[in-house]
Amino acid sequence: MALLICVPGPGFTDSCLAPARPFLPSDSQAARDYADLIRRDFEDYIQDIQSYFRCHDDERARAFKEAREVSEDYGRFLQLVGD
Repeated sequence: MALLICVPGPGFTDSCLAPARPFLPSDSQAARDYADLIRRDFEDYIQDIQSYFRCHDDERARAFKEAREVSEDYGRFLQLVGD
């Protein structure tokens, strides 16, 4: 079982992981002191969340294609067994 967890299978090679939400300090002085770092965190988040959405769009398209193929395979199976 542990081996199955370690070895990615079809559909698991590119997992869509949501980016961590950027931290915004409530202290205005801390926000000013770390403005460059905070700005970069927010910009990275925006870029990463767009990649996250694209990943889900790609996975959805892949899953629909697979479901259509499986449905067609099932139809062929039912014809073979006479159901």
